[in-house]
Amino acid sequence: MSRVNLEVCVDTIEGAVIAEKYGADRIELCAALSEGGLTPSTGLMAAASELSVPVYAMIRPRSGNFSYSEAEKSLMLRDIQIAEDTGLDGIVIGAVSPGHRLDLDFLSAALGRTRLPATLHRAFDTLTDVSAGVEDAVELGFERILTSGHALRAELGLDILAETVRCAKGRLSVMAGAGITPENASMILCRSRVDELHASCSVQHPPSPSDGVETRLGFVPTSGLMSTSAKSVQALRAAVENSFTTSD
Repeated sequence: MSRVNLEVCVDTIEGAVIAEKYGADRIELCAALSEGGLTPSTGLMAAASELSVPVYAMIRPRSGNFSYSEAEKSLMLRDIQIAEDTGLDGIVIGAVSPGHRLDLDFLSAALGRTRLPATLHRAFDTLTDVSAGVEDAVELGFERILTSGHALRAELGLDILAETVRCAKGRLSVMAGAGITPENASMILCRSRVDELHASCSVQHPPSPSDGVETRLGFVPTSGLMSTSAKSVQALRAAVENSFTTSD
């Protein structure tokens, strides 16, 4: 097995710094990971561009499905330009047509207007035909596909992950994401043969007495915050390295 890259997704500059320091090979920069990841702010992009590892910006204007209006597509094109202007290293994007195939016209236009390499995100997991999706991604010029194997968690989508790798035939990278942990990383790598892993490496902190909002009805507590964990990044990095060593 060749070296397996670890991508860590973050939605704060503190998380990005931790990911860089403790073993991430690449960072996926987002806003609102609780919503599946949205386009980060211009300020966050600019700050993250100063890191020493590659940083790819999520280009996603809202949560929900991946079928976008013309207004949303226009916004995404502007956000791609901002990612390039702020000095980031790549983008993460996806869009689907009503027929559950990639939106070829829009994605071709989006990738054609930037010098930045692109990852096809988990919009891939909504496609009905894995082989056709891979071929479209290759034709569009995507650098990699992020996928959970059409499952809630990657460990439940091993067959589709392996099929995606076979269809890719080394023409692009296949990166497994969703529920990747130090405990299952080796198994997922060995059984699917994916090229890379993607994880948030986050932990949820219990709410404190100050975590809440004041309303007309009084103080309403909110759930604890999620944050990138240095310990989790280190543990996953070690698990990946161990898989690399024991597979050779």
